[in-house]
Amino acid sequence: MNTPGQVFALYSPFILPFGPRLSQHADQRVYQVGQLYAVAEASKSETGGGEGVEVLVNEPYEKDGEKGQYTHKVYHLQSKVPQFVRMIAPKGSLEVHEKAWNAYPYCRTILTNTYMKDKFMIKIETWHKPDMGNEENVHKLDENVWKNTEVINIDIAERSCISDKDYKPEQDPAIFKSVKTGRGPLGPDWQKELAQNPNCPHMCAYKLVTVEFKWMGLQNKMESYIQKVEKRLFTHFHRQLFCSIDKWVDLTMEDIRRMEDETQKELDEMRKNDQIKGMSADE
Repeated sequence: MNTPGQVFALYSPFILPFGPRLSQHADQRVYQVGQLYAVAEASKSETGGGEGVEVLVNEPYEKDGEKGQYTHKVYHLQSKVPQFVRMIAPKGSLEVHEKAWNAYPYCRTILTNTYMKDKFMIKIETWHKPDMGNEENVHKLDENVWKNTEVINIDIAERSCISDKDYKPEQDPAIFKSVKTGRGPLGPDWQKELAQNPNCPHMCAYKLVTVEFKWMGLQNKMESYIQKVEKRLFTHFHRQLFCSIDKWVDLTMEDIRRMEDETQKELDEMRKNDQIKGMSADE
């Protein structure tokens, strides 16, 4: 039985250069560029010492009227899972396959494990909406399912949303100031100020996370742990996304695709030659 889903509403302001607001489609396109840039950079920061991200497929897809980019990645996670899992997991079993269909503004990601087969699954469904996170049941869940779904709001500028272990001053929206756009820092009332400014584009990512981990004696503990990990990853990623805006705000989608090709090769070298790095498991 699936653990009750959780919806993470991340208030993620993406700020365009000074000038008039673009159309909603153009606004979303700029945010998508930033999102893909941050994914590539996050992959590199988590890869080394035989661990991290391996990209198997990255190609366009079109199916049943849905059109976007399909990726298949493998996450090598030895040091990034709790110690009690490492103690009982067979050799080679700590690899997670991620298949993602990015038909922005809707994205669907499914993670599986070849060792656990149908006993393990994480599904992340994301809607990106140009609002302040005030839309109910964005994913159109059945009423009974929605009643058992926990909604967690994540404010990327709130210091308490990230642990001391993960904190990096250069990725703190509360102190970051964009040179190219003039945006930031995000003060304690930034959401209210943003809502009152119709000329400033912004984005909320609604992420529905559903977890299955069918292992006798570990199911509840691991499903709860995975939900916490996803919240940690979402928070860390979107703080990094906002604070790297000066690096991606001028890029085009063509630039991003070239960067992804280069990153795929870099990741292969990093896994072989770099030291283990990135986020480790919270025990």
